[in-house]
Amino acid sequence: MDCCANCSIAGDGISLNMCKSCMLVSYCNAKCKKKHRPKHKKQCKRHAAKIRDEALFKDPPAKEDCPICFLPMPAKLIACMTLPPATVSSVPIYNFAEANEELADISTVTFSSCCGKNICGGCIHSFCRSRNNRTCVFCKTKRIKTTDEESVEELLKWVEVNDAGAIYVLGSYYFQGKGGLKHDQEKAKELWTRAAALGSSVAHFAMGLYSCEGWDSKESKFHYEAAAMTGHENARCNLGTMEAQSGNMGQAVKHWTIAASAGDCNAMQCLLIAFSQGLTSRATIDATLTAYNTSCAEMRSEERDSAIRLEIASIGA
Repeated sequence: MDCCANCSIAGDGISLNMCKSCMLVSYCNAKCKKKHRPKHKKQCKRHAAKIRDEALFKDPPAKEDCPICFLPMPAKLIACMTLPPATVSSVPIYNFAEANEELADISTVTFSSCCGKNICGGCIHSFCRSRNNRTCVFCKTKRIKTTDEESVEELLKWVEVNDAGAIYVLGSYYFQGKGGLKHDQEKAKELWTRAAALGSSVAHFAMGLYSCEGWDSKESKFHYEAAAMTGHENARCNLGTMEAQSGNMGQAVKHWTIAASAGDCNAMQCLLIAFSQGLTSRATIDATLTAYNTSCAEMRSEERDSAIRLEIASIGA
């Protein structure tokens, strides 16, 4: 670090450039770096992978809280259900909270284009049930007969100031052809890329999901990893599945354990399958179930349960 790894010239008075991949060695110029590369390549790759794993598997940050009820928001509806908590009384354990498959991909979060806040579905449901739904639940802006054009116009104001949440939502509008906008996958990808660069975990997740379905599997893994490191449990679960498909079961179990501990039902199911195949211990399952129950309990409220029951009723109707 104090001298060029190739020619050993000391760094005193000389500007050395550190290897950005492994952060272990430095060079006085590009020529020395290129010459030393064959000797350094294996060490660099090994240490870079170690750094990446340390960042990837460290404890994720806390979930975003709803600004109304102050409860952590699950990434998807599947993480918040009224079924009984998991038990550890039988082997294998299958009695844990899981959601109706038709609800699995329904978002629990609504972006309010007037104030730029993410509001949980429970608070939106409670507000509407009180018949006080003519204003925004957070900023009280009047919302009577707001057209698609007006909503998009509000959204664009947040996009102009680089609000990552608004940019992600606008990308989703283009992807789904909502809000009066035409379906445009390339425009959606452009906006999601922009939101991801600003740190949006949901944008990284969207990029990972749809890259996997036809864009680029390497790009998909990159975005899933970025989302996972910012606390997106669904992305973490999908990463585990990708690793399992590649035969890296040790990595897969690590991802599923973190995702399940954050309240991801699919990850819990994957872990139980891994347990039945002898790929993880009963102690790991017990500890993860405890964390899973705790996370689900922290994300539940009567208002959210009521919103979920309403969704289930609408599906059965």
